[in-house]
Amino acid sequence: MAEIKSTMDMVLERAEKMAAGAGESNYLADEQLKEGMRLGAAYMRGEGPGLGEKLAVLSPEEKVSVRKGAVQVMLRNIFLAREAEKQELAEKAMHGLVEIGQGDGQLLKVLAEMKKILDGYRQHGEQLKEQLEAQFSQQMEMMEQNLAKQTGRAMKLQPSQHPKFQEEWARIQGQLNEQYGQALKQLKDLVEQHLAKELAP
Repeated sequence: MAEIKSTMDMVLERAEKMAAGAGESNYLADEQLKEGMRLGAAYMRGEGPGLGEKLAVLSPEEKVSVRKGAVQVMLRNIFLAREAEKQELAEKAMHGLVEIGQGDGQLLKVLAEMKKILDGYRQHGEQLKEQLEAQFSQQMEMMEQNLAKQTGRAMKLQPSQHPKFQEEWARIQGQLNEQYGQALKQLKDLVEQHLAKELAP
């Protein structure tokens, strides 16, 4: 009976050691992931050498988690933007992904599609806004004439000042965000999966 107990004790001890080791490796992977996020954030701020150089000096074991963290930061910085400055941020993040993927051909194809979506979103949004302004400009002319009759002064009103304009523009933007947002999310998922596969040891 004592022999059985000691064997059981040995099994439990081994299980404890394995659990402790797994906890340690999880902690290490978490720290490496955070380091990758810090490297990604520094890259986005334009600090220090490029991502490729920073990742090249890591051991193969470190590289997997660190690159994963950097990829997460890059993908977070790729979003639908109406302003050119914000799109520049997304483009910088895409350049970061190219560095991480070391010019991988498949990755470059997906990023080219992503760029088309970001450009298309901005251009489509501008076109729809212009069309909406054209629709409302006739109504604004009538309102200007009515106000001129009432006040005796000529006034120039913008289509965006019409209460219905904001309502309609918000509806259009919602549709645009949904349509382009879904396409962008699919491509971001594809990038993450592709790089995860590439990073597998």
